[in-house]
Amino acid sequence: MKEIKLAILGYGNAGRAFGKLLKNKEKEIKEKYNYKVKVVAITTKTRGNLLDNEGINYKKAAEDIEKKGSFDKNHKSYSNISSMEVVEKIDYDVLIELTPLEIFTGKPAIDHIKGALNRRKHVITANKGPIAWAYRELKELSEEKNSLFFYETTVMDGTPIFNLKDETLKLCQVTEIEGILNTTTNFILEEMEKEKKYEDIIKEGKKRGFVEAEPAMDVEGWDAAAKVTALINVLMNGDITPKDIDRKGIEDITYQDIKNADKRGCVIKLLCRGKNEDGKITGMVKPVEIKKGDLLASIKGTSSAVKIKTDLMGTISIVEHDPEIEQTAYGIFSDILRLISKLN
Repeated sequence: MKEIKLAILGYGNAGRAFGKLLKNKEKEIKEKYNYKVKVVAITTKTRGNLLDNEGINYKKAAEDIEKKGSFDKNHKSYSNISSMEVVEKIDYDVLIELTPLEIFTGKPAIDHIKGALNRRKHVITANKGPIAWAYRELKELSEEKNSLFFYETTVMDGTPIFNLKDETLKLCQVTEIEGILNTTTNFILEEMEKEKKYEDIIKEGKKRGFVEAEPAMDVEGWDAAAKVTALINVLMNGDITPKDIDRKGIEDITYQDIKNADKRGCVIKLLCRGKNEDGKITGMVKPVEIKKGDLLASIKGTSSAVKIKTDLMGTISIVEHDPEIEQTAYGIFSDILRLISKLN
């Protein structure tokens, strides 16, 4: 039986759901892949850290946070070690980078990933910041160090976008990307169509858990810009950042705008687009009118979708329907399985 050691940075909702999924599938991983997965470190910003080379009970760690709000300080694994110390000093095989997004720099997640790759460790991240701000540098570093670097969860939870390109669309060139990638703005625009007040819409979205405490990053298009940048960088071999995206959010859209679009047989969506025209790559995030018969016009609530136009397979559309945190956890989990498969 082979063993693989994980160090997890960040243990929010996605991290805890991943821990539970990993525990539930522990036996199947051993039977199918002949690997025992061991978590040797977990760090959080405010809820404490755990460190145990013999293996942390990561399911219990998740339950402690959910019940008590933090790790048990009396537990033998409790530690004051910092995230960067884990990256640079602890014995692990795979770094799982799940720290909160810093949308304007991608740090400290970029520094965590660099530190791990420089030690020839493998990396999985669910943080879109590094892919939006430093993808090419990190990819080249991973190749130089002969390390694996996966990031399926960064754009559409566990939906296999990057795996699709790598494993299924071999030698296809992606020439255009178009999608509805920000669920917060999708929800807001739909609720505005019902003549609801903006303040009430935001309040309801926060209550349901998919609108952030400060929704400006979504409303102003920054989250969507980071996601389309990640798609462009990975699928189209781009080397851009969110600052290169022609970006406009939905902050100026009114009920009257939505009503006028409806009269023209359209709905307003915050559309993300990336294009490669004769080697020139461009990206856009803007509210646009989309004809009601179009697939993207039908994307409702917290669902999302992307159309990928290729030279050899035409256009392929992928829709993720009303994802929950379990889909995000599965994206991380699928990257673990992909990594183990390549190590076998």
